[in-house]
Amino acid sequence: MKRLICILFCAAALVACRGGFTAEEREVIYRGEGDIMRVMSIADTADSLLLRRECQPMVEQMVGSEELQTLCRRMLATVNDPENEGVGIAAPQVGVSCRMVAVQRYDKQGAPFEFFLNPEIVAMLGEKQLGGEGCLSVPDMRGEVMRAWSIVLKYRDLDFVEQTDTVNGFTAVIFQHEVDHLDGVLYIDRMEK
Repeated sequence: MKRLICILFCAAALVACRGGFTAEEREVIYRGEGDIMRVMSIADTADSLLLRRECQPMVEQMVGSEELQTLCRRMLATVNDPENEGVGIAAPQVGVSCRMVAVQRYDKQGAPFEFFLNPEIVAMLGEKQLGGEGCLSVPDMRGEVMRAWSIVLKYRDLDFVEQTDTVNGFTAVIFQHEVDHLDGVLYIDRMEK
């Protein structure tokens, strides 16, 4: 029992002391040619295991790093790939197990993509609505999912400043989908039967 407690304490300390991207994450961030990254797919066993893992929080030491800038640029290129476009993407979908998402803000002029570190949905407002969803990591499938149409989101921006935002409409649905990825949950887990 003491050994188990010691192992759990050491694991928690390792996570708490995370000072930046791991060597494996850096390798993924810089792997391949061009900016479009390989998207993890549930069709691949190793990918599926990564997609089902709870992601580690981003820490301030990551902000401003070349790795974070490269990851943002490459995630944006990946989600905008004309051959496989999306409206949001989470870091684990490209093989980086960090709590970071990019979401297309349909609730803002020009529908820009924005990045969010350690996003957390702190409230779901109003009734949930049924809507169609798909996912870059679940190829050739769509399903109906109940989602809140309005949420309160707490996150850190790319300067690591804590922010709170109320998000409505389709953009709120995208956030719920992407934040689920950070907890190892896929939309197919929430599909209406």
